[in-house]
Amino acid sequence: MTTKAFLLIETKVGESKEVLNKLAQLNGVKSADPVTGPYDIIAIIEREDLSDIASLVTGEIGSIDGISRNVTCVAIQIL
Repeated sequence: MTTKAFLLIETKVGESKEVLNKLAQLNGVKSADPVTGPYDIIAIIEREDLSDIASLVTGEIGSIDGISRNVTCVAIQIL
């Protein structure tokens, strides 16, 4: 079973388009959309397990220039 997470991303001014382009190239990023409100982008990521999610977020996404801050919300099963 795959693990899903929602990544709420704040970008530096004027960097949203470039960040979206880089996110689209990453394996595990299912979608990335610009949004209004306190965050600039919301991405849905899916990987095999929580460890893979952490590696994607801290290793690959965390190194993208233009991201100033992100919050990761892991989806859980309660039923």
